[in-house]
Amino acid sequence: MADLLALGLIVAVWFFTGWLVEHPPKARPSVTVLMQRYRHEWMQTFVTRQPRIFDGTLIDSLRQATAFFASASMIAIGGGVALIGNAATVQELAADLPLDARASALSLKLMLPVFFLANALLKFVWSHRLFGYCAVLMAAVPNDPADPLAYPRAAQAAEINITAAKSFNRGLHSIYFALAALGWLFGPLGLTVTTILAGGLLLRREFASHSREIIGRHLG
Repeated sequence: MADLLALGLIVAVWFFTGWLVEHPPKARPSVTVLMQRYRHEWMQTFVTRQPRIFDGTLIDSLRQATAFFASASMIAIGGGVALIGNAATVQELAADLPLDARASALSLKLMLPVFFLANALLKFVWSHRLFGYCAVLMAAVPNDPADPLAYPRAAQAAEINITAAKSFNRGLHSIYFALAALGWLFGPLGLTVTTILAGGLLLRREFASHSREIIGRHLG
């Protein structure tokens, strides 16, 4: 019963923190929501910037970041699956560490971080593709700011950019909880503690960090 309650807690906190970050109170927007405004401003400024090499380089760096995290997630998933499938290794791990589980139960508990990692991988892959779409839309923005399509195309690029960033943030969110899920190896209490720590850390960085204070300055 304690394990089920701890499992329900991490799923609930994962879902709730993700929803709150993307749907914060109007009086206290999250860093994620504040950055959406900057992405709109970026694309508006992009229309009149000449040359546009800086913007293309920035999009490329964002795509590289998503590719890095996708690769790292895939490697971690492979390691987790290999560990789950190797009963002898899991048995040795259970014997050497103060883990609150038998080898069979450890294998089952390792599936939780693998689940979060798999979710992160899917989010990072989709984010990578969306940033590619954004690059194409940016390339379609006319060089003449007076062109009637210039600002509408820039607005389209901004929306895709925001969607890509949202998917990237969801991937990072799952990485946090994949790490928290490892606490289950030390029993339901361990999972409860790591879940609270992960949720608290995420909320502090989104709503009460120094970086959020700086980002929120001079925004209308």
